[in-house]
Parts: sequence; C-alpha cells; structure tokens
Amino acid sequence: MGPMHETDVVVIGAGAAGVAAARQLLAAQIPAVVLEARPRVGGRAWTMREPSGMALDLGCGWLHSADENEWAALAPTLGLTVDRTPPPWGGRRRTIAFPSAEQEDFRAASERFFARIDAAADDPVDRPASDFLEPGSRWNPLLNAVGNYISGGELGCVSARDLAVYRDTGTNWRVTEGYGALIQAYAAPLDLRLDCPVTLIDHSGPRLRVATPRGDISARAAIVAVPASILASEALRFAPALPDKRAAADALPLGLADKLFLRVDTPEDLPTEARLFGALDQSSTGSYHLRPFGRPVIECYFAGRLAWELEREGDGAFARVALDQLAKHLGGDIRKRLHPIAATAWGHDPHALGSYSYARPGKTDARRVLATPVDDRLFYAGEACSTYDYSTAHGAYRTGVAAANGVAKLLKR
Repeated sequence: MGPMHETDVVVIGAGAAGVAAARQLLAAQIPAVVLEARPRVGGRAWTMREPSGMALDLGCGWLHSADENEWAALAPTLGLTVDRTPPPWGGRRRTIAFPSAEQEDFRAASERFFARIDAAADDPVDRPASDFLEPGSRWNPLLNAVGNYISGGELGCVSARDLAVYRDTGTNWRVTEGYGALIQAYAAPLDLRLDCPVTLIDHSGPRLRVATPRGDISARAAIVAVPASILASEALRFAPALPDKRAAADALPLGLADKLFLRVDTPEDLPTEARLFGALDQSSTGSYHLRPFGRPVIECYFAGRLAWELEREGDGAFARVALDQLAKHLGGDIRKRLHPIAATAWGHDPHALGSYSYARPGKTDARRVLATPVDDRLFYAGEACSTYDYSTAHGAYRTGVAAANGVAKLLKR
C-alpha cells in the first residue's frame, strides 16, 4: 500500500504530551498530523459525563503544582473553570475516621520518611524507597499504601532517587468540567486521526514510514508520545530496532491506580471534600474522597498490588471492597445508599497498560535516555520522559513542547 498521506511531522498519541506537541507545531505553522489509537483524545486523561451531567475524571484529576501548571493557565482561556478548593489529603480536619492523635503520629512518621527519601537524592547507590521506612513502625503499611497512590507501585519496587527529585509546589487544584475535557478542548484545532494505532515506524530510509491499519504515512520527523509501557511491550515497533529505547521504557514501568465512582443517596449526610482510608493498618486499602466538588458521589482510589488484584477479579471487585471498607466506618446502612457509576481498569487498557510511570531502583537515568531524540528525527514525549514532573499531565505537556521545539529546529535547517 502506498503512502496514505505525506506530512512534515507525525505525532503519535493524542494524550497530554501529543496534544501539547501538536499545538506547539501548529503555532509554528509546521504541518503535522496526530495519530491516536483510541476513539477519543486525552489518553490517560479521560472525563466521562455522567447522565445527570456530572463530569467524572476517570484518569488524572488534579492539577498538581497548579501555581505553575500550564494546563491550569490554559483552562480559563478555553472557557473552563479552575476550582481552587484544597485537596482532602492536605488538611487534618478533612480526614475522617482517623483519631486526631493517631493522625498526628502518622503525619510525623510520613514527614520523617519523605525527609529520608529527599536526603537520599545524592546517595551514590540508588535504593528502593522501602529501605527508608522505620523498622517496625506501625505506620509502614499505610505509608506503603500512600506510596502506591503516588507511584502506582509498591515502595520496594520504586527508586528512592526518582521520588526525591520529583518536583511538587504543594498547590493542587481541579478543573470543574474535567481534566480530560480540558485536554480535549485544547486539541480541537488539530488534524487528528482517531482509531488509528501506529504499529511500526520504519526509519531506515530518507523519510520515515509510519505504518497504521489505514495505510502508511510518510514524514520527515515523528514525535512518539505513547506510554512507556507501549514501547516496552513493543506494541509499537521500530525498524531498525531501538534496543536502548526499549530498555529505558522497561526501566520505567507503569504503576497502577484505578478509580471507582459511587453515587450517594442522601449525600447531605456525608461531609463534603473529606477523605477516608479504608484501613489504617494494611497496604491493601482504598482511599475515599467524599463528595468532591460537593457532588453526590464518592471517588474511590485503589493502587498498586491491590488494584492489579481487583482488576484481575473483574466486574464488581472494586465495588465489593469499597462497600466493605466504607460500611466499616460509615455504618452498614451506607451499602443501600451507594450505587456504582463507573470504574477504570487502566492495567487492562491495551493503549495504556497502567497509569503512570515510576523508575526502578538504579534506573533514574532511563527518563533522560527515553527522552533523547534518535537521528534528529525521532523525538519522544510523555510523562515518563520528564525527570522532575513525571506521572503528571503537566510533565507530559512540557515534554511535548520540548519535542516540538526540537522538531522545529530540525526543519528550519
């Protein structure tokens, strides 16, 4: 089959990184086409509109480091609303079913743990984050659960150095209409081809040949903005092969964080913007955000090993655990008032295979290796390519812009 299309640049993936890259190319008046395997824009940012009109973020939901987050600045320009209500994890009074004295003890243990992680940034040997837990501390299981929410993986699998260099200003906001809706709105002027997975990039000739089920595309350069898991699994292949890229992607596995949304009957009986841990003494616990935005829902988070186990169990597993844990704290009567709306299974999503990247111990340099262009015409973007803002949509944005700027320099030679 001959070329379906010829263009200057092919952007592969219409998540936060690919959209940011393509918008940067558009501003530079560089012809580009965006190829997306899914039938929608946004990648791991996905806003579902529930029948009553509520926007539910099934993927990323928080504008982390919001005071310097490009998406937070873009939202109002696109007619969307930034909500500055602080997150429930930031205040002692917003965590319920956790006695104050114990909360203080846990908070102190957590601060000591992360201080030791930060101090390890310059250690000559990069160790698993679990090495920095206090031996015998009663809070280690809950700290591992929190580590799961942060990284999507158990502390024993996660690089302490990678955790230490993550940049966080401590400011967290949300988009009322949804983070996924924001990225979709930003993509509106782009030349998008949905339901168009790329299976091969042949970079052996003078021009790239990008193979899709709908035909080949010939291009001068490509920006590869797919999750590291897709490169590691070789769902997207290169000819000639790029073993260094595959090894770097394999060193940056995608951890897992899943969500379940429950509708609440008589929501006024529950506090708004409150948090609840399902269990305080084990890693296999959900974290529950009660009535976000004041809405009649509970947003349930599951991460790490627990999320993988529940995905394998299939339909209803997330709801079963959530109902059991919520009923333990809110009373058995709550079961009758909670109704599942939607649940994710990012680990089984063939275009994600997980939620966001962490670095294996000793592999922090893999982010730089993954982000390095090949032959000045294959450029890489995505949260896994970000050294300091990985696992976030703004980190993805920044890598997308950097890749597009690299392409612009190439094409202007």
